[in-house]
This record gives sequence, structure tokens and C-alpha cells, in this order.
Amino acid sequence: MAATRDAFGHGVMELAQNDPRIYVVDCDISKSMKTVEFSRKFPQQHINVGIAEQNGAGVCAGLATLGNIPFLSTYAVFASMRACEQVRTSICYPHLNVKLACGHGGLTPANDGATHQAIEDVAIMRALPGMTVVMGADYHSAKALTKAAAYYDGPVYLRYTRDSVPDFYGPDETFEIGKGKLLRSGGAVTVVCFGELLHEALAAAQQLQAEGIAVDLIDMHTVKPLDTALLRESISRTGRCVTVEDHNVIGGLGSAVGEWMAENQCGRLIRIGLQDRFGQSGPYETLLKTYGMDRCAIADAVRRLAAE
Repeated sequence: MAATRDAFGHGVMELAQNDPRIYVVDCDISKSMKTVEFSRKFPQQHINVGIAEQNGAGVCAGLATLGNIPFLSTYAVFASMRACEQVRTSICYPHLNVKLACGHGGLTPANDGATHQAIEDVAIMRALPGMTVVMGADYHSAKALTKAAAYYDGPVYLRYTRDSVPDFYGPDETFEIGKGKLLRSGGAVTVVCFGELLHEALAAAQQLQAEGIAVDLIDMHTVKPLDTALLRESISRTGRCVTVEDHNVIGGLGSAVGEWMAENQCGRLIRIGLQDRFGQSGPYETLLKTYGMDRCAIADAVRRLAAE
């Protein structure tokens, strides 16, 4: 097990070893974002702007105009809200090749509480024209997607966890931004996951399989652009969908899938996530259970749809 923020630190190190255009712009949290070793090994490609996320976004924009590939390294709450205007106007509007590498996404800051639990960030970033939104479900997927994002055209929002999450993928697994992965094929209900809650959805799928309910399980690591071809292939068979995300159900994966389903007049939808409320301090597993986001809640949602 490892936090996906570790994957960012390792991934950006590997990128910089072969590409001098890779920069990390830190906001005084290099220890938390696992970029301390990067700053030591590549001091000419590392800039610490201090607790100044807006300035960091501007520095990244400037670096990108010179042909570099900068990663703004900070927490999700700060990149999406404190620096939102600079990201919108200085990065997205000119479609610059800046990558926002953001830790502490969702409830995984756990004991840090509501102020540091980013539950609105995906909705904000989805709304910015030209922004791509990505989150790996474990260490290996997060590392692969970090490296893929570096060479993906335009701004990319990369979301990482603070707490450790189980591994599902091996180090040789390949990922393509904008293309989800079908992990299980069952046909009863489509379960679409974004980020680290994939391990809860997988546990729910295994329990449901023992009950005779076989689900399609999709790792939708890219929320924008959404892999609508994969959704169409699955939901056209099942007619029923459960989305699972560590985020407010408003504006995130559930909204993205729901918008597509409504426009295409297909199926029923249940959204697992924070039901328009803030989080609180506490152990991560306890928070998931408290807010109805754990494997039991996912399995119950599938059972309700399967019984219809």
C-alpha cells in the first residue's frame, strides 16, 4: 500500500531524468507532496514559491510559454479554489501545457478535517474549458498517469491521495488519458469508479458475485474527457449504473456520467459520494462508512438497481 502522492513524487523524478523541460513549482509543501528528493536532484528545475498558490500558477504559466512542462505541486483545495482565477485565466484560457499535481483529494486527508478535504475540486476543474481531469486509483496507476499527463496536450488536473490505498495494478499496466478500464464484466449493473474508492467497489463486486449479481466494473480514471464509448458499451447492456467517487456528488463523476446518460436517454443512476455536505476529522475508513461511501453502501446501491 502507498499514497498516490508518493507516485507523483517518483513519477516526476523519472520524467526529469530524461527531460530537462520538466519543472516542479512547489508551494512550501514539498515534504507533503513528496518532491523533496526532486528539489535536491534537480535544483535548476525546482522552484518553491512559498505559500503563494496564485503566484505558483503564474510561474507555471510563464515556464510553459518558454516550452517547459511545469507541475504545480500543492493541495487540491488550494489549486482549485485559492488559485482558481489564475488557473482559469493564465493557464486554461491560453491552453498552456501546465500540470496541476494536487494532493489531499477527497476525504483522504481524514484527520485534517473539512478545511483540507477537497470535495469540490473536480467540479471546479471540470468546468474550466480545456482542462483535463485525472486521478489514479492506486500507486502504479497514479504514477503511469502522471507520466502520461506530462506529454498530454494542454492543462491537466492530477488528483492524489494523502492516505495509503491498496494496490490493484502492476508496474507494467498501461493507461491512456481519456480511456477507462473495464476490470470486470458481469452485465447486471455498471459500476463506474473514480480514484481510490475503486478498492471499495472491487470488494463490493466480489461480495455481489458471491450473491449471484455480476457487475461491470469500470475504472474511469479520467473524468474529463469522459470515455463515453466505454460507458455506452456497458450501460447499453445493463441499463443501470452506480457511480463511486470521493467527492461531492454534485459536479464530479456522478454528474459527468449522469449528464451523458440524460442526453442519451439511457438507464437509471445512483451516485455514491458525499451528498452535498462537508467532511469531518476522523479515520478514513470511518468517514467512508459514515458518509455511505464504503463497500457496503456500494453493494446496497447495486442490489437496489438489480432488483428493479
